[in-house]
Amino acid sequence: MSGPAGADLPDVDDVQHEHPDVTGGWLRPAVFGAMDGLVSNFALIAGVVGGTSGGDPDAVVLAGLAGLAAGAFSMAAGEYTSVASQSEFAQAQIDIERDEIADNDEAERAELTATYVDKGLTPALAAQVAAQVHSDIDNAVRVHAREEFGVTEGDLASPFLAAVSSFVAFAVGASVPVLPYLLGAATLLPAVLMSMVGMFVCGAVVTAVTRRSWWYGGLRHLVLGGAAAALTYAVGSAVGTGLG
Repeated sequence: MSGPAGADLPDVDDVQHEHPDVTGGWLRPAVFGAMDGLVSNFALIAGVVGGTSGGDPDAVVLAGLAGLAAGAFSMAAGEYTSVASQSEFAQAQIDIERDEIADNDEAERAELTATYVDKGLTPALAAQVAAQVHSDIDNAVRVHAREEFGVTEGDLASPFLAAVSSFVAFAVGASVPVLPYLLGAATLLPAVLMSMVGMFVCGAVVTAVTRRSWWYGGLRHLVLGGAAAALTYAVGSAVGTGLG
């Protein structure tokens, strides 16, 4: 296609790369929920085993299932409240911006012009673009919200989606260390092995949406999760000995 001055411009269809949705509100709670569920329940089970001198399988299963349920519901409630509050705050700022544009369009247009000048446009072109943006108030609100506080109306994260993602991910992660006991294991070793594999996989999977290598992400999460479980085991052993 050609520009207004006759110069050839690349066709938008020639752009092949696509970006994942990074503002949908599900990725962070899902990733955090799975990791937190696995690490926290593994550490909880390790603490119970350490505090009962080898672990009563029934007590471990009870603690593991209770930790899964309590953690999943707590994560879901926390994510819903957090995301809802953040979205409501952002929407309130968008509403304020709409009122400001409706009440003082000229000043807001000048503000947008200055923003575009700071981005490298000439003052004349910046003023022309700002005027075009302000020809429609809904478009003006969207542009001002994006430029001034990085929010796009209509793309705010869903509290429900964040809560469900967090709940499911936490439950899946928390089920890993308790599963061997549900299948008849009588010692901590099978849970340790499954949890170590699960932590490495979780850390490696996260690198699919980052620029870290898979082995670095896997080892990092394995070390951090293993340290948390080891410390909890030590605390459980010390408390169990003291109670005995």
